[in-house]
Amino acid sequence: MIKVIMHGCNGRMGQVISGLIAADADMEMVAGVDGRDDGHNSYPVFSEIEKCDVEADCIIDFSAAPAVDKLLDYCVDKNMPCVLCTTGLSEEQLAKVAEVSKKVAILKSANMSLGINLLIKMLKEATGVLAPAGYDIEIVEKHHNQKLDAPSGTALALADSINAELNNEYEYVYDRSTRREKRPVKEIGISAVRGGTIVGDHDVIFAGMDEVITFSHTAYSRAVFGKGAVQAAKFLAGKPAGMYDMSDVIG
Repeated sequence: MIKVIMHGCNGRMGQVISGLIAADADMEMVAGVDGRDDGHNSYPVFSEIEKCDVEADCIIDFSAAPAVDKLLDYCVDKNMPCVLCTTGLSEEQLAKVAEVSKKVAILKSANMSLGINLLIKMLKEATGVLAPAGYDIEIVEKHHNQKLDAPSGTALALADSINAELNNEYEYVYDRSTRREKRPVKEIGISAVRGGTIVGDHDVIFAGMDEVITFSHTAYSRAVFGKGAVQAAKFLAGKPAGMYDMSDVIG
């Protein structure tokens, strides 16, 4: 039985993960951490991570960037592995994550979806075949109208995985409205659509002479990210210190 602490338990993703773990015979949510609590959870909830005195095998974090520093200190103090899902960390925080990973196991990924991470793995192989054959590469991502950033972190992660296979020689282009010229070979176009309640939709297009290959991923609910985080916790529990990501989970 893998015992989990949910950091940010009363947020949207915290509640999704709580439900997933409650239905998993191999896992147990033993505590939560959140600044607000109405007593509806089946496990004890602490207002701050340093107040949590419950033993566990792993922490799953879906909180906010300002809370991550104390979380990392707690992980070191308790020798506690952490699935770190909070985004928007500063450069200083990212450096601290790297330093802490030398002492405890940390799993951090731009997207927790198993499908997205499998897609990243597939894109590496496709890029090695199609880019040298002259295929142009475009990424189109779609999200709900409340999303603040563009392009999405996932779109950039997809682009980075492709560019890594191309010796990072390709330029990212987000807007072509100010130029009048043919498309350069070594660029990856990234377009963002914002509207309605789209949870997350990503298309990676390889456009060649007389054919187009498109890799697509659609998230219909945020549960896909919760499921990935749960699988990550199963993977991370008991692992030695180090920096891990979802590519380690899917193998």
